[in-house]
Amino acid sequence: MDVTAYATNPPPSSHTRPSQAPISRDAPRSGQRLGLGRFETLTRRAADTPGLISFAGGLPAPGEFPRSKLAASFVRALQTPSCPALQYGWPEGDEDLRSWIAGQLRRRGASVTRDDVIVTSGAQQAVSLAAQMVRGPDARIGVDPESYPGALELFRALGATVIDDGSHVDAHYLMPAVSNPRGRRLSPHGRAKVLSTLRPIIEDDAYADLCFDGAVPRPLLAEAPDRVFHVGTFSKTLCPGLRVGWLVPPRALRADVLKLKQADDLQAASLPQAILEDYLRNEDFDQRLVRLREFYARRAARMEQALRRYLPGWRFESPAGGFAIWVEPDAEPNEAFFLAAAIEHGVAFDPGSLFRANGAVTPFALRLCFSSVSRDEDLDEGVRRLARCWAEVA
Repeated sequence: MDVTAYATNPPPSSHTRPSQAPISRDAPRSGQRLGLGRFETLTRRAADTPGLISFAGGLPAPGEFPRSKLAASFVRALQTPSCPALQYGWPEGDEDLRSWIAGQLRRRGASVTRDDVIVTSGAQQAVSLAAQMVRGPDARIGVDPESYPGALELFRALGATVIDDGSHVDAHYLMPAVSNPRGRRLSPHGRAKVLSTLRPIIEDDAYADLCFDGAVPRPLLAEAPDRVFHVGTFSKTLCPGLRVGWLVPPRALRADVLKLKQADDLQAASLPQAILEDYLRNEDFDQRLVRLREFYARRAARMEQALRRYLPGWRFESPAGGFAIWVEPDAEPNEAFFLAAAIEHGVAFDPGSLFRANGAVTPFALRLCFSSVSRDEDLDEGVRRLARCWAEVA
């Protein structure tokens, strides 16, 4: 679930640095933040750059999509005599799929039944429904200093004020299991603090199943079900193309959420739900999660090793899970200029200002996604390209 992914789908990377024109003059060394419009222009340029290695977008690894197994589930879903996969469904979603999701949450300590779960069109719709429920006149939604850009843009579009300084808020949005972009786990003190405010909480659990140590934390939903809107998705652990997520709202608000959901899209698409339900019934999803954690943990370690070798002055912390490393370099170049220069060196990244509620460009930072490069070796080569660019620009 990543707003930066919409413009970042470059061709397969290679070790050969593309032949490019000199650094673009339309990205000056000084200026304001890199907004989404400018970012889209640059990332579309990146997508057209032959041999580019992309550390942008927050995309899962294409090679880890279970294509043949999903294809088999697709066929079986269509062969069901009544063919519900091609028919309208209920706003709350497929009954068996909701039962499976509820079971997973119970394993983590939350008291959830099938009837508590609403299947959504991706986690983004779940966040939107939750935000509409907590939004009031001049609502203030508290977020981390760096947070998921899709949520920040959504809250602003709904007319809410996004607050990142710890001051009074009407609701909180956070990712306690594994945060985006930093890959942090919320500390026990942080959990206690946010729960003590007694405010509604939108708990985005997108990366919870990708904790590298396999210790998936107890959700905030288990602690405060009367005010937590729990959001989940299959986009990170299976594939985003299915667009299947879920929302567990407080029980007192479920009927109101369903009315919003039905007015928004009637229902999440029946076919992806049927495919997913069949897949989960026939495959060992827990074993898949074990493999994915090992895969992404290995890639994270390799990128860390490359950063220490080629960019030793850059600061970062090892992520607890997820797809990316948040990096803070040792200088303050203009981020638009540096991104344009990096693309011409054959590498792309997500600029830090996109993850900040106020769009601040300082301190200069970038998110480097290790998840979706074609080969492990591209992690080394991509960081080398960043280092060459940094030596020229910083």
